[in-house]
Amino acid sequence: MRQFVALCYRRIPMAKILIVYHSRTGNTEAMAGHIEAGAREIAGAEVSCLPVDQVAAGDLLDYDAIIMGSPVYYGTMAAELKKLIDDSVAHHGKLAGKVGGAFASSANVGGGNETTVMDIIKALLIHGMVVPGSAKGDHYGPVSIGKPDGRAQSECQKLGRLVGQLAVKLHG
Repeated sequence: MRQFVALCYRRIPMAKILIVYHSRTGNTEAMAGHIEAGAREIAGAEVSCLPVDQVAAGDLLDYDAIIMGSPVYYGTMAAELKKLIDDSVAHHGKLAGKVGGAFASSANVGGGNETTVMDIIKALLIHGMVVPGSAKGDHYGPVSIGKPDGRAQSECQKLGRLVGQLAVKLHG
């Protein structure tokens, strides 16, 4: 009986996922919320969704997966997110093996979504992180033109589930 009770109270390891974003108009924040919803569907995933001004570079060490999002400013990420990435250099090599992902929103078609997503992904890869792609839909990460429509919402949820599943598999 003691063994049964001990098994019932054993803590199940959780994969900790951070979704960090910058949003001025609320569009990128909305995308982050849809990614969070997708990640929360995964058993064994513990999800935090925070604006970039509430995250310090050292906080990244506490997570098994990190998904970063930004609006597009002049074809790349917002300075606020770039600062977090620049500050994370102090922890170079310590993020290796964590799961990563990226997403972006812009004002118009051809507004720089893919270049922004790829700039974020390049930083994650330089840290040694594992970044899954998608064979269907938004290959590099979800993108939205303005407020996320149904397609963008679905892509965001898909990224949340994908990163959640991989994080649980690797770290849960």
